[in-house]
Parts: sequence; structure tokens; C-alpha cells
Amino acid sequence: MTTIAFALIAFLLLASAATAMALRNIIHSALLLVVSWFALAMFYLWAGAEFAAFAQILIYAGAISMVVLFAVLLTQRTLGDFTLARESRRRAFGAVLASTAVAGAIACAILHSSTPIASTPAPTVTVRDLGEQLMGPQAAALLIVGVILTVSLIGAVVIAAQPAKSDREDAS
Repeated sequence: MTTIAFALIAFLLLASAATAMALRNIIHSALLLVVSWFALAMFYLWAGAEFAAFAQILIYAGAISMVVLFAVLLTQRTLGDFTLARESRRRAFGAVLASTAVAGAIACAILHSSTPIASTPAPTVTVRDLGEQLMGPQAAALLIVGVILTVSLIGAVVIAAQPAKSDREDAS
């Protein structure tokens, strides 16, 4: 039963990610990216990593997906800007071939590795311990990171909202 669940989660994750890359509509691709992030969270739940699953949902499926969608909606591009030239397609094909070769080499190295895995016990850290660390001695760092991310998002919105140089020249 667990193998079937793993296979379904893996299929959903790979299918949504592959479809997101293949679609030409960037909004649909961003929404399918959200589906793949949820599928990854389902995998974390299946593996027993509840904290990682909920962090995946909150951070990626929630916050990052909204940033991606706002960035796409705030940039003023026409559909013609997203078409690939012949040179770009050739580079993309080369990149896919190179990444497939690297993935194959890594898989062969892992499968043919004779080094035994160390049998040291994993540290037991609970979600409560993580929460106490984040809200205790690391609270200031967490708040600073939140402020930096907020300021960078506002800066990105301001930059995206400004008209391009060619639009300013047309207006004058």
C-alpha cells in the first residue's frame, strides 16, 4: 500500500513539474508549480517529516507561489516576448542533454558505490525544539530575515511597476 501511495505522489510531482515546464502560458505554469510543491509536501508527509511538509506548504506553496504570480502579473510583457528563438531552443536542448548526462553519471556513481553508509544514529530533534530555538535565541535573526524579504519584495514590485526605457521615450 505504501508503494502505491509513493508511486502516485511521485507521478503527481513529476507530471505537474514536467507539464509546468512544457506549457507556453506562464500563469498556468506557475499554478502547476504550486501543484508540484503540494505534491512534494505530500511526499514529506508520506516520509514522516511533518515539519518539512508544513514548512513546504507555508513557504513554497503559500509565500513563494504568491511572489511568482505577482511577479508574472506585474511585469508587462506581450505573448511575443515569451517565444523562444531557434538559438535558444538549441541551447535548451543542449542543457537538457547535459543535465541528463550528469544525472546518469550521478546515478551510476551511487548505484556502483561500495562504501557502506555510516550507521550513526540520527539526532532526535522535535518540532518543539525547533520552535523554541526559532522563537528563543534566534528570534531576532528570524525577524530580520522577514524584514529583508519584505523590503526586497517591495523593491521588486517598484522595479516591475516602472515603465521600460522605450515606454518613457515614447511618452516624451
